[in-house]
Order: sequence, then structure tokens, then C-alpha cells
Amino acid sequence: MHLFQKKSTVLPIPSGFSTDSIRMESSICTGETIIGFYDPIKKHLYYAELVKSQADIQGFYLKYGLKLPDLKES
Repeated sequence: MHLFQKKSTVLPIPSGFSTDSIRMESSICTGETIIGFYDPIKKHLYYAELVKSQADIQGFYLKYGLKLPDLKES
């Protein structure tokens, strides 16, 4: 019996963005990596979250109900 199970809610993809808008950026100075929805017109990353591990990337995709894309190395 799970009385205190955290309810996971799937957020809708913000208006004006698509799955192709998801982008990761790294800071030159600190090396921090963030993931969010990129607006190419304003050149800004919206709804950004800090990435410390692969689990954070998976969590971002799950938050919006998306499947993590296969990253093939060439």
C-alpha cells in the first residue's frame, strides 16, 4: 500500500516550443550544464534546469512526458 507516494504530473510543452527546441548548454567559465527550451529568435534558453548527471536529463524529459532520444556517437 503506497499512502505517501509522490504523484507525478506531466507538464505540457510550453507554447511556442517543440521537442526540437530542447537544447543543452554549458558555461565556459564554470562548466555548469543546463537543459531547457531554446528560442532561436531571442537566443535564450527558457525553463532551464541544472544538469548534474544523466538522471537529471531523463528527469527533464519525463517532466514533459517525452521519450529520451537515442544519442548515437559518430
